[in-house]
Amino acid sequence: STDDLIKSYVIPKWGKLQAADISRGDAKALKAGISAPIVANQVLASVSAIFSWAIREEIRGIAINPCIGVERNATRSRERILSDSEISQFSTAFESAGLIRSMALKTILLSGQRPGEVAHMRMEHLKDGWWEMPGDPVPELGWLGTKNGQSHRVWLPKPVLGIIAELEPKGFVFANSAGGPIDKLDTALRAICTTLKVEDRVTPRDLRRTHGTTITGLGFSRDSMDRIQNHRDGRVRDVYDRHTYSDENKKIMEAVADRLSFLLNGNPANVLPFKQAI
Repeated sequence: STDDLIKSYVIPKWGKLQAADISRGDAKALKAGISAPIVANQVLASVSAIFSWAIREEIRGIAINPCIGVERNATRSRERILSDSEISQFSTAFESAGLIRSMALKTILLSGQRPGEVAHMRMEHLKDGWWEMPGDPVPELGWLGTKNGQSHRVWLPKPVLGIIAELEPKGFVFANSAGGPIDKLDTALRAICTTLKVEDRVTPRDLRRTHGTTITGLGFSRDSMDRIQNHRDGRVRDVYDRHTYSDENKKIMEAVADRLSFLLNGNPANVLPFKQAI
């Protein structure tokens, strides 16, 4: 999650610096000091999002985002999708991650939303079956904002609502023992892959990608997938599309959840409530 990246890579380097004094050179040095190219890119993206928010909020002394213009590492495109048999295999293995992480991983798969956003899901943003994510950070709630900075509204299908009901959360839906957002989902999934002897390891993003592929695999359009997964281009029409497709989005999310629940549990979600199977 973003919190993990900031705590692990940024605070040890910049903890004693004033934000207004951080330069592009500091950002380049930060990137250079991280050996894993993808992680370095993720750290830069996280820092950039924080500075962009500070500039929008007119935080005193911060006028420049030091990450702008810092070239990201080239990475190989990853298109890992879980097969039907793998989804069934992972269903039982998820439990080894512990209750909260298991629930969070399943929610990523069943909702198709970004892992970091699922980890920071707040009860305050759940309204009548919809998850309404503010695009901008909400510091007092620990909400970091969406990746693309755009507000997003997605229907939560029955299996996900069952998970939430099972947990009975009050703040973060997937809270750790200290009440903060759950972390180390990638680490937990890596351990599961090791246990299952899966050579091409699976990441939380692959669960999201699998959900998206299931959308198109069931005959729904690529536009529908992009809309549900908040892949937006920022055009004016996005503002008006937020509620226009509500009924269609519900239909898609429930259909995908039925399909994935069948693979996870051996029964579609509308026959066997998900929370009874975990």
